[in-house]
Amino acid sequence: MNELMVDRQDDGVVLLTLNRPDRRNSMTDGMTAQWAETIRELASDRQARCLVVTGAGTAFSSGGDLSWLADRGEEEVPALRDRMLAFYRTWLSITELEIPTIAAVNGPAVGAGLCVALACDLVYAADDAKLLAPFTSLGLHPGMAATYLLPSRGGINLARELLLTGRTIRGEEAAREGLINRSYAREELLEKTLEIAGSVAANAPIATRLTKIALKSAHNDLEEALKWESLAQPVTMTSKDMLEGLTAHRERRVPKFTGS
Repeated sequence: MNELMVDRQDDGVVLLTLNRPDRRNSMTDGMTAQWAETIRELASDRQARCLVVTGAGTAFSSGGDLSWLADRGEEEVPALRDRMLAFYRTWLSITELEIPTIAAVNGPAVGAGLCVALACDLVYAADDAKLLAPFTSLGLHPGMAATYLLPSRGGINLARELLLTGRTIRGEEAAREGLINRSYAREELLEKTLEIAGSVAANAPIATRLTKIALKSAHNDLEEALKWESLAQPVTMTSKDMLEGLTAHRERRVPKFTGS
């Protein structure tokens, strides 16, 4: 069974579906390998303009496959460190993509699964989707950059609560708290998310990628932002896409950007 489904749509949106519904899309070695290959391919895919990640069935992802943990006492810490670091870096390679990424959290997003969702640029969830990071209740320190992603997305107070208590937060509350962008009724989630992805994909690719880089760099002050923008904006000023955007605006039509 293909544990990762890739659907490339005509508008430049790529839908990536974690496909292990019988195990709530837990991250197996096979799925991890397919993820690595897919992200590598997308990094050089000039037709791709926006990536949407979701889960098959009723869950987004239950996180890492825990079936192997019972025997970990037989391994030394250095070997476990190397294994976990490779696992984390593979899944979080989504953050290295230049195109915008969106998570459509259709159901439970647990532990590492929640972290992969939060690693996307935009996160939308079903109103009733369960989001939780129960690492400490399993006797584990948080992983998959949870101690970075949760505070950076939802603030340190919410991150402390979720990581130290392990409590479950629903999509609707997560949106109110600012952990995710917005929540929708479950039956509307994917449709709404794909509409948003289509809007992102319809914008000028060069300008969009440079904007993502600017936001990711988290400028330390106003002057730093101005220095970046004074370099990045002229790049777009010399593009064919800018001329197309201005012409389309003048002619009151939808622009057709080509990424040139």
